[in-house]
Amino acid sequence: MNKIRKHLFFSGRVQGVGFRYKAYYIAQSLGLTGWVRNCYDGRVEMEVQGTLEDIDQMIIQLKQQRYIDIDTIEAKSMDTRQENSFSVRGY
Repeated sequence: MNKIRKHLFFSGRVQGVGFRYKAYYIAQSLGLTGWVRNCYDGRVEMEVQGTLEDIDQMIIQLKQQRYIDIDTIEAKSMDTRQENSFSVRGY
């Protein structure tokens, strides 16, 4: 099972709708690691690490949330890191 790491920016209605905490709970349930935080420009930034399938599943579940409306996702691949958890950060 190959782990990958993605750096993501989510645009749309992604702040003030519980996005970060929903991402946290989804990451916990899928065994993903990384972090998520709001950006000053209204986007949400995330680094997430796990299998491609689990990261894709996380994005699918985020898109299915009632108040979250993702317009665009900017994604870049990164080198994996040694970490044990997923966290919610401030700005």
